[in-house]
Amino acid sequence: MNRSVRWVLSALGVAFTAYLAVGGMFWTRPVDSPVVLVLSLVVYLGVTGLCIFWPTRSMGVPARPTADGRAVSAVTAGMSRPAPLPAWIAFLAFAVAVVIPTATWWAAGEEGRLQPFATWSLGGLGALMAVLVVRRRSIVAWTGIAVMFLESVLWIGIEPTLSLGAVGSAIWVGGAQIIVLLIDRAAVETAELTTLQREASEWLATQEGRRRERRVRVQRALAVAGPVLSRTINADGDLDDDERLQARLAEGRLRDELRGPRLLDDAVRRVLEDVRRAGSRVTFLDEGGLDGLDERELSAIRAELADVLDGARSERLYIRTSTHPDTAVTVVGRSRQDDGPDETVDLWREIPRPRA
Repeated sequence: MNRSVRWVLSALGVAFTAYLAVGGMFWTRPVDSPVVLVLSLVVYLGVTGLCIFWPTRSMGVPARPTADGRAVSAVTAGMSRPAPLPAWIAFLAFAVAVVIPTATWWAAGEEGRLQPFATWSLGGLGALMAVLVVRRRSIVAWTGIAVMFLESVLWIGIEPTLSLGAVGSAIWVGGAQIIVLLIDRAAVETAELTTLQREASEWLATQEGRRRERRVRVQRALAVAGPVLSRTINADGDLDDDERLQARLAEGRLRDELRGPRLLDDAVRRVLEDVRRAGSRVTFLDEGGLDGLDERELSAIRAELADVLDGARSERLYIRTSTHPDTAVTVVGRSRQDDGPDETVDLWREIPRPRA
């Protein structure tokens, strides 16, 4: 679709410039040098066609910082605009704007300089300079308009220059400049909107994932603690020793599911229950140190954690994820020695982070 639109616009540009050049083909009086007039038309049409149809690669619209300080470009939204016309073609068009008016008025002769076949270059070169603006060579285009205006004043005077097309040419170039700027701005704003839509979709997907995760955790928590809570309510809190143990184990399982679900699998859950049945108090906490690990790496960490906890008899066990680049999980066990008031560390184990 973009290519079709480009070819349609190119065809319109050729038709418009050719229409403006037609006036130079109908001589209403004898001229001093018909060969120069014909060559001027041929060169003008050739260079104009070159400027219109020369292929260029696509490039992104210049980035613009957003409110949060990030630079957003149309490239991020898959949008692009043509790259500037090669410099040598732009300077060739500028040379045409310099040479063609002088050559045309010289070839037409003093008596014919105000005739349509001699003043066609004012409109024709304005169209060529507008093409240069569209092809991202605005400085060359405006310089060409200025040079053409000065030459016209020198050859035919200020009043004919203003009345025979120079003002219209400047208006065409200015209009083309405004349109190009508006198109670029629209492209950047469209890119920003696309980025915001993408971020909103990602946020919604993240929230949906978190809602699903919360539902799974709630269901697991109900499965773990539901029977014990029902029994406690029915017994009005009057539980025997075995029921109290089951309630303590259910509380521990519930805390584990809420605080560190990524460290849990069947083996770790079994070992944690054995440790608690043996009388240990377990603090289990995932503080985000496992971000970025895949399921295979997490499985290796869980297997080593189960090995570390298997047979542990510390009075207090602290299991925490680590943000250290070399350590994934830290396990610390503390116990009182000889019924003293102070606790000593009787277990220390750091589970290393898997290496790629």
